[in-house]
Amino acid sequence: MSTVKLLHGTDHIIEVPDIHIGNPKNDYGKGFYCTKIDEMAREWACKQNTHGFVNIYDFDTSGLNILDLLDGNYTVLNWMALLLRYRTFKLDSEVAIDAHDYIIEHFAIDLTNYDVVIGYRADDSYFQYAESFVSNTLPLRSLNKVLRLGKLGEQTVVISQKGFDRLKYLNTYPVDKTIYYPKFLDRDTTARDTYRKEIKKSRSYRDDIFVLDILREEMQNDDPRIQRILFE
Repeated sequence: MSTVKLLHGTDHIIEVPDIHIGNPKNDYGKGFYCTKIDEMAREWACKQNTHGFVNIYDFDTSGLNILDLLDGNYTVLNWMALLLRYRTFKLDSEVAIDAHDYIIEHFAIDLTNYDVVIGYRADDSYFQYAESFVSNTLPLRSLNKVLRLGKLGEQTVVISQKGFDRLKYLNTYPVDKTIYYPKFLDRDTTARDTYRKEIKKSRSYRDDIFVLDILREEMQNDDPRIQRILFE
């Protein structure tokens, strides 16, 4: 048996997670969104400027089908494709509309047979990065860089009933909004500052890839030009 500890930060206590409750327009569709990092869970619990709770679970992963988008076998474009499939993007140009369809068609992963997804969290400013990439204003190298800044942007999402059945509630502890709401805002501010710096730097990139390049060249997941940018 392989058991990990998962934390879910929210505004109420959840002893029995329910697969039928959740937002189908979240990063990876409907599921139970958790983290392994205590500080991240505390921030999530207070993100609405209310006192919150961190719910703690033992999660038995043995025999589960896990998609780990961060294990080196996938790229940020696979993450982007899932985000485009489930989240609502502001598609304000023909390039963005075409990019939406092309990336989903050529980079998306079918989640039907998976129980768990591990990947980046597109919260707050991180979603702005994704929208800018699709709109052709942020290059691939910058998108990849800002998402790899730290584990605070990573999440584990349980998406199947088999997975939900493995969540064993342990306990809950309260979180003070006066401490963790400011931390949530500070993390968002830091992310926005990083975004502005990357946008400024991207003006001088000559060997980078923008989404329009992917469309024009009909690049696929294994294209060496994409691999060079993402794994340099």
